[in-house]
Amino acid sequence: MSQRNLTLLTDLYELTMMQGYFKEKDVNETVIFDMFYRTNPNNNGYAICAGLEQVIEYIENLHFEKEDVDYLKSTGLFEDDFLKYLSEFKFTGDIYAIPEGTVIFPREPLVKVIAPIMQAQLVETALLNIINHQSLIATKTARVVYAAKGDGVMEFGLRRAQGPDAGIYGARAAMIAGCIGTSNVLCGQMFDVPVKGTHAHSWIMSFPDELTAFRTYAKLYPTACILLVDTYDTLNSGIPNAIKVFQEMKEAGIPLTFYGIRLDSGDLAYLSKKAKKMLDDAGFTDAVISASNDLDETLISSLKLQGATINSWGVGTNLITSKDCPSFGGVYKLAAIKDKDTGKFIPKIKLSENAEKITNPGNKTIQRIYNKETGKIIADLICLVDEKYDPKNSLLLFDPIETWKKTHLAPNSYVLRELLVPVFIEGKCVYQSPKVMEIREYCKKELSTLWEESLRLEYPHRTHVDLSTELWHIKNQLLDSYHHSDN
Repeated sequence: MSQRNLTLLTDLYELTMMQGYFKEKDVNETVIFDMFYRTNPNNNGYAICAGLEQVIEYIENLHFEKEDVDYLKSTGLFEDDFLKYLSEFKFTGDIYAIPEGTVIFPREPLVKVIAPIMQAQLVETALLNIINHQSLIATKTARVVYAAKGDGVMEFGLRRAQGPDAGIYGARAAMIAGCIGTSNVLCGQMFDVPVKGTHAHSWIMSFPDELTAFRTYAKLYPTACILLVDTYDTLNSGIPNAIKVFQEMKEAGIPLTFYGIRLDSGDLAYLSKKAKKMLDDAGFTDAVISASNDLDETLISSLKLQGATINSWGVGTNLITSKDCPSFGGVYKLAAIKDKDTGKFIPKIKLSENAEKITNPGNKTIQRIYNKETGKIIADLICLVDEKYDPKNSLLLFDPIETWKKTHLAPNSYVLRELLVPVFIEGKCVYQSPKVMEIREYCKKELSTLWEESLRLEYPHRTHVDLSTELWHIKNQLLDSYHHSDN
C-alpha cells in the first residue's frame, strides 16, 4: 500500500465535486465527515474494525503525479486552474479513528475526518474501500473463530479471494480477528504473521503410492507433519498409512511435536470420529485432526454438535470472501461545517424516510460504557466532543428512537473509555499502528468485553448505541427545523 500511489482510487464524482467546490466555494472551508455503518454484517451482534494502517499509508502518500493530472486533463472534464491545484495537493486535515481490532456497533463514527472540504471529499472512496473490506473479513473471521470454540482456525482463502489485494488484506484482517495463521506467504512477509499449510492431493498423486508420499513428506517436515488422508480412501488407506508413518517416526526416535491428519472431503463428523478412534488405538492420542472443505461458522458449529473430533480448522472461500454477506455497508456523511466568523461547527443532518438513514449531526466522539464489576460493555454513547462525563455521577441512558426505554446507571457502577483517537493532526500522522499480532491480542481482549449473549451466531443480543441528551436535542431541533421549513 505504501509503495503505491492510490490517489486516483476514487469515484469520479469526488473529483467533479472538488472542482465545483474549487470554483464556487472557499477551498479552505473546514468540514467534518463521519464514516460509519448502519447494520452488522451476517446479522451479527457486533463488528470488528480493521484497515486503519492501510488508511494511514494511503493518506501519507496522497498526491497527484504528473501522469495523474495529464490523465484527468484528457477527460475534458477539468479546467487548468483546478488541475494546477491538484498538482500541488496535500492533505492538511485531522483524522480521528477507532483503533483496529476494536469491537464496534452500528451508527457510531469509525473514522472522523476534519479537513478543508475538498480534501475531506477526496478521501471518501478509498477510506470506505479499505475499512469496509477489512472490517467485513475481520467480523466474519470472529464468527468462525467463535464457532471453533478454542480450536485453531487457519486462513486458507487466497486462491478464492477476489484478487491479490483482497487476498493479502483479507488475510491480514483474518489474523487480527483470531486466526492462528494464514496460507498467504506474502501476507506473512508483509505483516510478520505465522504462515501455515500442509500439502495438496497432487503431492500424493505424484508418487507411486500414498505411503511413499507420506514418508517423503514426513522426512522433509518432521516437526510439522500433517498428512492429507483423503486422496484415495480415507479410512482404508489414508489414515492407516498415516499411522504407519507416525509409528516409523516414533521408532526412529523422531519427536512427534506437531503431527496429525487433514480431512478435505466426505462426512467430516463421521470420518473424524473414526479417525480419532484409529489414532487413539494406535497410541497417537495427541494427533491433530484438521479439516477443510468449504467450512464456515455454521458448518463448524454443526460439526461440533455432531461430536466431530476435529481440533484444527482450515477455512478458505467462505471466510476470505465473506460469502454469505459480501459487503460491509459503511458510509461517509457530512456532519458539520465550520463557521468562518465564529470558528464553531454548524451541525448538518441528512434526512430520510428511513429512520436508520437519518445521520447524527455535529462534532462527535464515542464514550464506551463498561460495567465496573464485570468489565462487560453496557452501551456506547455518541456525544459531542466537548461534553464531560464523570463516573462518580449517575448517568441516564435512553434509546434515541424509543425514548421511553431508559437505563439509569448508579454512581461508581460504570467505567468510561473514549473510542476515537487522533491519527492525523494538521496533516501529520500522530498514531503508531501496532503490529498485526499485537492487534490480534487486543482484539481478543475486546471480544471478551462482550456479553455471551452478544457473541452467539443466531439472534444475538444487540448492544445499545445511544445519543447524549445534548446531541439528541440538536438532532431533533434540526429535524423540526426542516419539517417547519416545508410548511
